[in-house]
Amino acid sequence: MPQIAPRRIQWTVNVYQDIEAFYREFRGEKRIIGKSAEGRDLFALFIGTHTRPVGIATYAMHAREWVTAYLAMQHVRRGLVTGGVWVVPLVNPDGALLVQEGARAAKQGERLCALCGGDFSLWKANARGVDLNVNWDARWGTGVQNVRFPSPANDIGPAPFSEPETRALRDFTLQVRPDFTLSYHTKGEVIYWHFHQPKLRFKRDRRLAGVLSRVTGYPLAEARGSAGGYKDWCVEKLKIPAFTVEAGRDDLSHPLGLCSLPDILQKNLDVLVTLTREF
Repeated sequence: MPQIAPRRIQWTVNVYQDIEAFYREFRGEKRIIGKSAEGRDLFALFIGTHTRPVGIATYAMHAREWVTAYLAMQHVRRGLVTGGVWVVPLVNPDGALLVQEGARAAKQGERLCALCGGDFSLWKANARGVDLNVNWDARWGTGVQNVRFPSPANDIGPAPFSEPETRALRDFTLQVRPDFTLSYHTKGEVIYWHFHQPKLRFKRDRRLAGVLSRVTGYPLAEARGSAGGYKDWCVEKLKIPAFTVEAGRDDLSHPLGLCSLPDILQKNLDVLVTLTREF
């Protein structure tokens, strides 16, 4: 199927509406891979071809990092030269809308207000107060910042994959069986790639991380004391290269707005094109 990405979507800065409109206008292979805790669709769009390598790129797993969803749309427009990538532009739509619109965006907004004093600007979790990037079965619950109660950030949930968003992405990933995954977060301009790989996979993953570093200009880093993330699960359970890219300057405050997007695009627009060429 030919892929035609929409070019004239008028952004509303309601990130869910913008992604929904982009998905609707996209002329190519696409899927709804599941629902959020509050019933919003989780979208996936395919660019490139089904010749290997095939990867998965995720964006906006943390609510306050919703600006990465707009990077996702630009990655779709950019397309690929070789291989293919499933782009999942908004993993956490409920949380992103909480950051953008406050308690009125959630069915249980008053309860969530009590967790953050009514200020959702630093909210990372989904609409149930679970941090989706510590809800994966990869040394779950061992992170140094983990908590075990609903919170704006770092709550691991009652069990791995307790959340509909992580279950949907897990099942989709297992179905695709990707050669790599890439997760976009903000901020800090660093790349995380390491999670207890044995020697041979360490060398492979370190080489690919170096490619990403050269493209973006971001240094490589090790997430000490971190566990239970999507990258961690992909490395440990699927034994594939997986990367977390923290886009956006560290001197900016969360949540990064669209004013930060031009700089992010300049450093990250060619990431998927370059990475798929390296396999």
